[in-house]
Amino acid sequence: MVSKVPSPRMDDVYMTCFRIDESGYTGFDLLNADQRFQGASAIAINNDDAERLIKEHFPRLQAPELKYNALSRRASNHPRLLGLLKDLLSDFDCVTYVADKRFMLTLMFVDYSVEPFYYERGVDLYENGQNYAMAAMLHMAGPALLGETEFAALMDAFQLAMKEKNPQSLQKLVEAAEATNWRELPEVLGPLAQYADRDCLSAISTPGVSTDIAIVVLISLITRMEVMAKGVYRVEHDQSKNLLTYHNLLQRYIENDEEVEFRATEITSLRFPLKLDEVVQVDSKSSPAVQLADVMIGAAIEAGNTLTGLRAGGLDPEALMLLYREDQFIHMLPSIDFEEQRRFRSGSQNSQAIDYLASNIFGKRR
Repeated sequence: MVSKVPSPRMDDVYMTCFRIDESGYTGFDLLNADQRFQGASAIAINNDDAERLIKEHFPRLQAPELKYNALSRRASNHPRLLGLLKDLLSDFDCVTYVADKRFMLTLMFVDYSVEPFYYERGVDLYENGQNYAMAAMLHMAGPALLGETEFAALMDAFQLAMKEKNPQSLQKLVEAAEATNWRELPEVLGPLAQYADRDCLSAISTPGVSTDIAIVVLISLITRMEVMAKGVYRVEHDQSKNLLTYHNLLQRYIENDEEVEFRATEITSLRFPLKLDEVVQVDSKSSPAVQLADVMIGAAIEAGNTLTGLRAGGLDPEALMLLYREDQFIHMLPSIDFEEQRRFRSGSQNSQAIDYLASNIFGKRR
């Protein structure tokens, strides 16, 4: 279903409507130097409340819509933005997800260039988050152990192979793995560098899979929206190109009516059928609520860039982070606290979930 203008009456039909916006999208290119982080926010707020809050915090706004990046450029707007965000986080159900795209690429490397090797030998690399721990180790120690230039070349070759899926790009990936000091991490690099494992290369060659993580971001939001919504709910999102790309895929999630549930972490699970009943594309200029979703994700992405030294001059990230409750902020960042991650991901059914989604949503992977 596609709608050009959100209807206020829809807020009465559905118990909950989450408005969504995203930031940091660069398609398959997770190594983009200008966009280190990608994420999205969802907030259950109607357009009347959104318009009221915008007028309250920015009474002199002249622009046709509220855009975080434009407002954040002026230091005089920072107190107003923090005040607005405090009201949103205090009074409305909402969640923000942010991912380090380079870490996500490393995690995908483990999922496609390593995991199939172990899977065929009866080892579940997803059990208790072993794939996450391996990816975190590779992401943080890889440059030092494998060679900084060689590690960068490996990630670039993997990203290209996932995109092109031809014999030439696959061969270049194997050669890039061989060129590293792979014996320093044989359990990670061995499947490619030592064996040129066919199962791994086949997984990389699977039609339809890519390094584009937009759907990962959106599904992460869905797991939280499913918890926050007390009944059937709907989603409205902007008509940006990447969100439009996945509109039909989200509709396929809605249409999957088989009863099944998979545990991901100690606080998240994916259960079908979803309570999500409808996904609608809208023009953000006509939706104050979607504009507030833009403010939420814009602030979070800016905070990530500030904390990593990539940007300066925006909101104080520490002041921003103090506004969030623990269940309002999800991040996919590397962690070296392997024991905590093992506990957090203990009992994970990610392997079963991947096979189920591959068969029922995406098409066969293995």
